[in-house]
Amino acid sequence: MNIKTDHHYAINLNVRGIQPSATLRINELSNQLRSEGRDIIKLGLGQSPFPVPDRIVKALQQHAQEKDYLPVKGLKSLREAISDYINRSERMRSGWEDVLIGPGSKELLFMLQLAYYGDLLIPRPSWVSYAPQARIIGRSVHWLPTHAENNWQLTAEELDIVCRDDPSRPRILILNYPSNPTGCTYTDDQLLAIANVARKYELILLSDEIYGEVHFEGKHKSIARYYPEGTIISTGLSKWAGAGGWRLGTFIFPPELRPLLDAMAIIASETYTATSAPIQYAAIAAFNGCEDIDDYLVQSRRVLKVVGEYLHRRLTEMGAAAQKPEGAFYLFPDFSRFREPLAARDIKTSQALCQALLEDTGVAILPASDFGFVPDHLGARLAYVDFDGRAALELAGGDYADTELDDGFVQQACPRLVTAMDKMEQWLKSL
Repeated sequence: MNIKTDHHYAINLNVRGIQPSATLRINELSNQLRSEGRDIIKLGLGQSPFPVPDRIVKALQQHAQEKDYLPVKGLKSLREAISDYINRSERMRSGWEDVLIGPGSKELLFMLQLAYYGDLLIPRPSWVSYAPQARIIGRSVHWLPTHAENNWQLTAEELDIVCRDDPSRPRILILNYPSNPTGCTYTDDQLLAIANVARKYELILLSDEIYGEVHFEGKHKSIARYYPEGTIISTGLSKWAGAGGWRLGTFIFPPELRPLLDAMAIIASETYTATSAPIQYAAIAAFNGCEDIDDYLVQSRRVLKVVGEYLHRRLTEMGAAAQKPEGAFYLFPDFSRFREPLAARDIKTSQALCQALLEDTGVAILPASDFGFVPDHLGARLAYVDFDGRAALELAGGDYADTELDDGFVQQACPRLVTAMDKMEQWLKSL
């Protein structure tokens, strides 16, 4: 892209054709419309609705005075806490030297692609920033086909088909589950089958498990159990601890990939230097865990599960096709049933659908085209996060402590989500 400045210089930018992050863009647009007096229901940005647990907030307060540059790879005591955490939860034998800390897992993913020269394999649909990062760096992106009847999940067979023609080609496979944008996850058998193919072709497998702790049944399993030598686990504080703005992410490497960890640390040393010191100290409390954090997670999962099931039912009843979520806080409805009435209003793409929905109802969601689909795939991602998370946790652990959460809970704790469904249903009926 050539930009003419006041001095008539042509500046060649390395982001030709790349737009700002879709999730951040919809969040900023929603905030702008709210500032103009519109009542916008924000279902675009996937930001956890829940507060940061009090124990972790207090740890940050206690370490606010920490001002020194920390080691590039991260604070040793935090790396130890994360190693212990992954060993407890995944029955692994990780050491603290296998852990790398960064200012968000997003930055670590970017550095991984800088450090390792390989094609990026991404199942479609996938999170909005995987492919743009690869394009910024100049890496090839290969979208792996998935199908609605299989919950939009990658199969081992599809992965093998892509890899078999050039079996020795260096590749990074990204697997994200529970999934952004679908909320679905993988079974043990599916993970084992994918792991066998990844091993066959010696893929670097980045297992993005940022939503692992918000698996509704608390039964998330990492594919690293089945392909330990080639899997990097990615996690952080943003989704399960409500601390997206704190910007702390971590990669856990196998010992076999220590040279890759070291290479990423070199890049870190020349770019961001180190992750915020107070945040790193506070994160120790998060990864060490305790009874109150365990209860926080139990209640968070209860709330997200009942809300996800309620919204799934409402979407299905209004005629959209959607997979029932198993974790995270997303739904990925398909509005293809409404293609003809939408076309009558000159709405023929997912982008146009979401734009019309926002203008007509104030409900902000993201188009399927932001997640790897062709423009005329009439799908969208809905992030069900526009509710008071603290109040919802208090209600779930109080009046509903010994009672199953139900529609009454959703209506009481998440009225804006109920309103969003009402508005969407009315809008679809009016087409």
